[in-house]
Order: sequence, then C-alpha cells, then structure tokens
Amino acid sequence: MFSLFQDSLDNLERSMLVLPTTMLTEPNQKRWHMAFAAIYCSRAFYTPLKKPRKKFPVSSTRVVIDVFEPHPCFSKIDQSVLPGIVKQKNLDQLGKYDGVKGLACGLETNLENGISGDTEDVLRRSEAFGSNTYRRPPAKNLLYFVWEALRDPTILILLVCAALSLGFGIKEHGLKDGWYDGGSIFVAVFLVIAVSALSNFRQNRQFVKLSKVSNNIQVDVMRNGRRQQVSIFEIVVGDVVCLKIGDQVPADGLFIDGHSLLVDESSMTGESDHVEVDLTQNPFLFSGTKVLEID
Repeated sequence: MFSLFQDSLDNLERSMLVLPTTMLTEPNQKRWHMAFAAIYCSRAFYTPLKKPRKKFPVSSTRVVIDVFEPHPCFSKIDQSVLPGIVKQKNLDQLGKYDGVKGLACGLETNLENGISGDTEDVLRRSEAFGSNTYRRPPAKNLLYFVWEALRDPTILILLVCAALSLGFGIKEHGLKDGWYDGGSIFVAVFLVIAVSALSNFRQNRQFVKLSKVSNNIQVDVMRNGRRQQVSIFEIVVGDVVCLKIGDQVPADGLFIDGHSLLVDESSMTGESDHVEVDLTQNPFLFSGTKVLEID
C-alpha cells in the first residue's frame, strides 16, 4: 500500500512539484515524502465525500433590438415613423421634420411640380416605401364552395335521412331492391351540392374581376411639372395628388395647398360629422375618405 502511494507520489512530484531535492539530506527527504503522503491520503479520502454541487439552470435573456437603417436615397426620412404621423395625427412628429414643407424636402418632392416621375424614380420610391396596394386574400377554389355547401343544415338533414332510408331499405328488401329510395336521395343531394358549389364559384370569380376593375381608380397627380392621370395602385410616396369634390382620397397623406376642405370620414370612424382639413391644425388625409367641399 505504501509502495503504491510512494510510486504515485513520485509521479506527482515529478509532474506537479518542481523542488530542489538535491539540496535536501536523506532524513529530510524521508520526512518530506511522509508529509506529502499524509496530505495526498487526506485528499484521496476527502474527495469522494464531497457532495456534488447543484447546477442551476442558467436563464439567458435575449433582447432583440430593431435597428432602423434609413434608405440611402431618403436618409432624412424614418420609414417606421412616417405612417404613424398620419394615422395618429401626430403634429409633434410632423414638427420635427419642419412641417409639411420639410417632410416634402426630405422626400425630394417639389410641392408645385411634384416628383420627377420617371421609371427609375418610381421604382426607387416603391423600393423604399412600398407600393399603394394591399395583400389580397388567396382565391377560393371549388373545393371550398363544396365544403360550404356540405355544411348547410338542410343538406346535412337530407344526408342523414338518405342514410337511414338506405339502411332500412336494405334491411327490409335486401341489397338488390332496398337501395333505390336511399340511393336516389343521395344522388339528388349530391346534385344540389354540385350545382350550388359551381354557381357560387362562378359568382366569386366574377366578383373578384369586378372588384379589380372598380378599385382601379384613376387619379390626377403632378409629375415633372405636368398634370397626368395614373392608377391608384401606381401612386408612390411623395406624389402630389390633385383632389376635387367627390374624389376619394387615394392614400394617406398631408394637405399642402388651399385654405381648407371638408372630408367624410364615416367609412373609417362611423361618425357622420364632416372633418375640416387645413394647413395648421389638421393637415392629415386618410385613404378611402371622400372629399365633400373645397375652399
């Protein structure tokens, strides 16, 4: 036993401790070995008695920071703040851009001549701020209308009656002659489902086509100093739109010219009161509202 400890101690002495043993006498060397053996044995017996430390789960908190990077062509405009100026009618935020004129300057818009309006300019603005379109829901296929027809309570009742008639008929008259009544009801129900689903499917497709045509409104804008008509879906941020009585406001924007005008915001707020828009207190215009009066 002592020889094993001695060998291990000699190895530890060579690998871990670098001592000038050549300067020690033989008795001192033996004392040194005995002391080291006692320390080693105490550590060897003490180590298994140690209780393993509990490892507590380390909870890591991740913080996501959305860093705004302005578009290189419109470095003065914060795209994330721009929609909120109109939606929240934020005059303070508008004041940080020095009003409507300062915001138009940041958007590289001439309040009299509008934007340049060439293809490159329109694409650049669409890339920076997006287009004046909304995401349409996916088109409904024929199976959707078949499922809707199957969910009709009358159809469900008829299917249950057909199943009962088929079961009782087969039980009483056998499979050869007992399926006529129940089978005929099933065929009639399936014909009704097919006709109803096809009719609704065609009507839906026609409605989608008509909505595309009706929503494609032509509006007057100023581009490169000329007044021209463009589709409501081709309007970009920075466009100067010319409005007249009865027009629908094509997009959220700011009032830039004229004394005042009245708009109908009932489609958004549900209130029938007309809202006055001016240059100082309320220059905000909302998409879908209707122009009633211009001074």
